[in-house]
Amino acid sequence: MSEDKAVTSDNKGVTSEGKGVDVPAQRSAGHGGPAGDTASREVLLKVTGLQKHFPIKKGLLQRNAGAVKAVDGIDFEVHSGETLGVVGESGCGKSTMGRLITRLLEPTAGQIEFDGKDITHLGVGGMRPMRRDMQMIFQDPYSSLNPRHTIGTIVGAPFKLQGVTPDGGVKKEVQRLLEVVGLNPEHYNRYPHEFSGGQRQRIGIARALALNPRLVVADEPVSALDVSIQAQVVNLLDDLQAELGLTYVIIAHDLSVVRHVSDRIAVMYLGKIVELADRESLYKAPMHPYTKALLSAVPIPDPKRRSAKSERILLKGDVPSPISPPSGCRFHTRCWKATEVCRTQEPPLVALKTGHQVACHHPENAPDQVPGETVTAAAREAIEIVDVSKPAADEPEPDGNGSDDNGSGDNGSGGTAADGAAASPDTPEDGPKE
Repeated sequence: MSEDKAVTSDNKGVTSEGKGVDVPAQRSAGHGGPAGDTASREVLLKVTGLQKHFPIKKGLLQRNAGAVKAVDGIDFEVHSGETLGVVGESGCGKSTMGRLITRLLEPTAGQIEFDGKDITHLGVGGMRPMRRDMQMIFQDPYSSLNPRHTIGTIVGAPFKLQGVTPDGGVKKEVQRLLEVVGLNPEHYNRYPHEFSGGQRQRIGIARALALNPRLVVADEPVSALDVSIQAQVVNLLDDLQAELGLTYVIIAHDLSVVRHVSDRIAVMYLGKIVELADRESLYKAPMHPYTKALLSAVPIPDPKRRSAKSERILLKGDVPSPISPPSGCRFHTRCWKATEVCRTQEPPLVALKTGHQVACHHPENAPDQVPGETVTAAAREAIEIVDVSKPAADEPEPDGNGSDDNGSGDNGSGGTAADGAAASPDTPEDGPKE
């Protein structure tokens, strides 16, 4: 790192030789540390009471007839050098939250502080210098790149917009960035349609890293890619964080990916954060019933480990409309622990353990916050429990001698369950290793 030559613009390091980037010491915090280490770092991003309501207009005069409450009052902090993962069902407000904290959308209410500065209502001119410190990787690698521009023009656009001239010229720096994300520098003059989905996502990452930002918001960076390419992109993000001291907010559906890359995880439901904890606490002892239901849906592809998970929680019904969310706790219409207090009082997001916050009156793996309440009749019918630990009816039981672990003793292969898993197209052999 120290041998790289850096050219600074407003103390922003842009290297012209080698693959490293000079990074201030406070930005090089390690990834995957315990919760205590995260808490000791400086707060880079602080969000308080953030809301985004999209108005619904009807009639000839386009009068307001309501609002879609996409994000409806969330509070969290992101510390320098850490990775915050955000998970939840489609439509819960994850992507809207990402666009709000990067100020691509104007908040309806609340406050956003970046490095101690309030950026909630900064105009275009005020946000322009802040764009060097916060960038976004968009979800769709096919629509986020202009098909009429070459890769050199796309990745070099941040230098032009910010008026930064790296040492050696823009072309040389763009070629270095392409090499950093695993692409051939000779691709400089090619167009987006000449690349695969994984390569396009790497181009988007190169563009986001061009100005050496401090915060990168990745909106489902691997959801449009196949499993093997997902692993490459996820490992690339990890490597870049270790090298450049980046701070990530990663939005994703895949709970396995989130567990691999995150230090802390926020679970969203219908515009609210219902649980926020470090990854080990959340995966080992989830407190919110919704989080428990989400984790029960994570498949275990190894047949030898099927007994590790005994049941799957199937939530009945659909997610309520964000136009008219339920009163009280928003999850009470699908929760098996809902009581009358859940229907009338919205639970606050409070810390029940060190570094583990949850918004629930009757949490799992923690003392009941409102004892003495009776579960409603509707709650008893809210879920269906499916036992997934038992072998299928048509699957022969293993004979116990290890010669027929994969239930295929008559095929003459002599393989084991591990062999069968390695040959399966759904196995995460190419995925990220924990």
